[in-house]
Amino acid sequence: MNIEEIITLFENSEVLTYIGYFFILNITLTLFEIFLDIFTAKERRWKDTGANIIIFFLGQLLEKTILGSIGIICLLPFYHLSPFEIEMNNWTWALGILVADFTYYWMHRLEHEHRILWANHSVHHSSEDYNLSIAMRLSIVESAIEWIFLIPMILIGFNPFQAIVCLVFVAQYQTWIHTERIVKLGWLDEIFNTPSVHRVHHGSNDIYIDKNYGGILILWDKVFGTFQREEEKVVYGLTKNIHTNNPITINFIEYKNIWKDVKQCNTWKDRFRIIFGNLIWRPPYFKQSKKNNI
Repeated sequence: MNIEEIITLFENSEVLTYIGYFFILNITLTLFEIFLDIFTAKERRWKDTGANIIIFFLGQLLEKTILGSIGIICLLPFYHLSPFEIEMNNWTWALGILVADFTYYWMHRLEHEHRILWANHSVHHSSEDYNLSIAMRLSIVESAIEWIFLIPMILIGFNPFQAIVCLVFVAQYQTWIHTERIVKLGWLDEIFNTPSVHRVHHGSNDIYIDKNYGGILILWDKVFGTFQREEEKVVYGLTKNIHTNNPITINFIEYKNIWKDVKQCNTWKDRFRIIFGNLIWRPPYFKQSKKNNI
């Protein structure tokens, strides 16, 4: 399979019709919730919602023009290197979604654990609201690097088209869970990523931080020890909120923060760790410098 064949699949495959229906359903649900909030006078930061919509359209524009082909081009060499080839049929689509969901868990978890990845993913967590429009609030440049996490799927025999579409399906599933209007769902909360489960993930409460990374299934969190039920009222947003509705600032403020810290580092080792290490690590002399400036 070459790039022309993959592009043809993206243009003509019947599978994308179903993804399109899913996308239309998600947009319809989001608009319905907006009108419902208007008619019921539910509190909502409307400038925040506007920023989410603008970010969505910016992301779609970049995806359709510049960034959309990066993943395909970069994954093809790995596809040709793999000695395996999985045929596309109903069974392998089901398997592909399961594998993509497992892939999503680890991609999502690593985005919370490494600062350079968090620079993109923090966009999604930076709103202090929680409604369906938050599903639109995704980094406009993250698709330029997220293809990296699909390499294992490619190496075990999935072609780039199937791997990408399966991951898109996992992402599309998650739109409906960004709402406060659906309460706990009992046993479903123990198996699937649901509104209650995902509200926890968006919480900045101490007990909620870095929990519930799953895409469709929440079972991965139970297996790997990151599951947390919704117990106390969720406080949405970051531990240090950014207080802006500017879509560009929202997308790149964490890169600015990283660069600010990098400039204060004394060694290349510290610079590397600031960029690629965990979110909270700083060299000990940062604290000393702060004390001297008081």
